[in-house]
Amino acid sequence: MKIKTVGIDLAKNVFQVHGVDERGKTVLRKQIKRDQMASFFINLPTCLIGMEACGSAHYWARKLQAMGHTVHLMAPQFVKPYVKSNKNDAADAEAICEAVGRPSMRFVPIKNIEQQSVLSLHRVRQGFVKARTAQANQIRGLLGEFGLVVPQGIAYVTQRVPELIEDALIELPGSFRILITRLLEHLQLLHRQIDEIEAQIKAWHRSNEASQRLTQVPGVGPITATALVATIGDAKNFDNGRQLAAWLGLVPRQHSSGGKRNLLGMSKRGDAYLRTLLIHGARSVIYRAMQKADPSNWVFNVASRRNKNIAAVALANKTARTIWALLIHDRQFRLDYRAANAAA
Repeated sequence: MKIKTVGIDLAKNVFQVHGVDERGKTVLRKQIKRDQMASFFINLPTCLIGMEACGSAHYWARKLQAMGHTVHLMAPQFVKPYVKSNKNDAADAEAICEAVGRPSMRFVPIKNIEQQSVLSLHRVRQGFVKARTAQANQIRGLLGEFGLVVPQGIAYVTQRVPELIEDALIELPGSFRILITRLLEHLQLLHRQIDEIEAQIKAWHRSNEASQRLTQVPGVGPITATALVATIGDAKNFDNGRQLAAWLGLVPRQHSSGGKRNLLGMSKRGDAYLRTLLIHGARSVIYRAMQKADPSNWVFNVASRRNKNIAAVALANKTARTIWALLIHDRQFRLDYRAANAAA
């Protein structure tokens, strides 16, 4: 019996495979070790393969596609409803096999090696930024135990703490001064590592035409643009800009019933890193708009009548839809686009 659809439950060393024929009857239920994956699927007739979008999923998707198979990745929360009774590897593989054949299933775009490489830079940079913030807070906390209060902000730590350590009039043990000096050196090391990774990201940004076009949008810099281009990949995966905004979690969460609409706060679905970058960029645009106080500016009007946080999410939503339009139509951003259309 020919295998039509296969579900793979990925793992580190042992993978569970579940296959069905064109009638949906189970014809394959097997455990495969990592080193057996390539030889097993290269000898398997071309079929539809489904996997959850988890660790190593994009790697195996590219490998299996190169063998001629059709591969789809799915978010784990969309596969969960198809798991029957108890959870185990065999049940998960069966659920994946069932979910990938659903006509309404939403799939995750498969990333290429270049996209994964750029996103790795972003993830490492994000980790270094968190470590730098934690290190600065630790230094402030230790100094606070000795009655030395440093204002919040990494800039204050790097500027004022060395002066406090070198001040002989302040009563501090010598071992404590050495400890703080060591922590400051670690903080400076994190600074340098972040700067080096940002230089790599900006170098990739200068070599990518789509990323350069996105930086023309207010509130989008090289960091945000490169992360968006590498994550979204082909904008044709989304039917419209609203789908992209919803995919990033920038739309209201619904809890409606009986024909009554009940909209809550933003859904926060999707990539939290991208959503954070877009919202922080929107805050910068709102800050400048409030300084100019132009009544004809949409951003100023929204920020004036609503809470600044609501305005930031609304602008981030609008930015996401603008980014989709630029990518899908291969256009340059124009501030006077609406005015030009109205004149025409």
